Amino acid sequence: MPEPPIPPPLEDFGDRPFSFYPPILNVEHNEWQFVRSTWSELLIRNTRTGEELWIPRRYLGEISQIDQPVMIVGLTRELELRAGAVWPAQRRIFEMRATEAPRSRQAAEEPGPAAHPVRGFEGKTEKRVGRLIALALILGLVGCVFLIYLFQGARGGRVTYNPILQTDLALTAQDDYFDIIRKLGQPKEDHWRSETGEMQFRILDYSHKGFMVVLMGVERDKARYVGALDRNWRVVHSVKLPGGGDTRAMLQKLQRF
Repeated sequence: MPEPPIPPPLEDFGDRPFSFYPPILNVEHNEWQFVRSTWSELLIRNTRTGEELWIPRRYLGEISQIDQPVMIVGLTRELELRAGAVWPAQRRIFEMRATEAPRSRQAAEEPGPAAHPVRGFEGKTEKRVGRLIALALILGLVGCVFLIYLFQGARGGRVTYNPILQTDLALTAQDDYFDIIRKLGQPKEDHWRSETGEMQFRILDYSHKGFMVVLMGVERDKARYVGALDRNWRVVHSVKLPGGGDTRAMLQKLQRF
């Protein structure tokens, strides 16, 4: 039986239209014309859109001998158009995995044979940890009481707590009565006291704030701030003197009234 004649290469068909089989993916109109060729590629043009593509020769297969209604050019691989070039088509394969059939509600609610022993073990462990924490707290409290007892015995008296002024009064040796009123507000009480000599002392009672402000001066209208005392008549603030030192020693000698 004689073999069918080998069809001529695509270049010999000139501008005759042809179609690819299988058609190139991502291209709507499958009708092309030959433009030119190289030793490795052929340039073709879409008859409807005018788009030109280079097709590698290794992807070209047999050419049909019948050109009605259109000549068919076979492709050795399925191709697709991506980013203006022709590439072998990639088929995505989705893996099918078998899933475990859902258990019935009754089977899900029934615990296994090892469920009760594990739960009991966890409960015992939690109780043991709780007891250890409680024991540590009790021992810490007992230790604190013991240290306070030793400290009290060493000092020979009871332990007392005295409040300490924590805020800055923002007062200076240049502040007079009106400056203090503007910064601290009206005092609860206002007293003048004349010591031996010419010095005049003015006590502004801010006991509701935890301290008393002391002013001193030769003349009452020129008295200036020299420091502050707490409710127990202890110095909590003093000012620097021009010759060095501060007013703490003078305030400590000030008798209470």
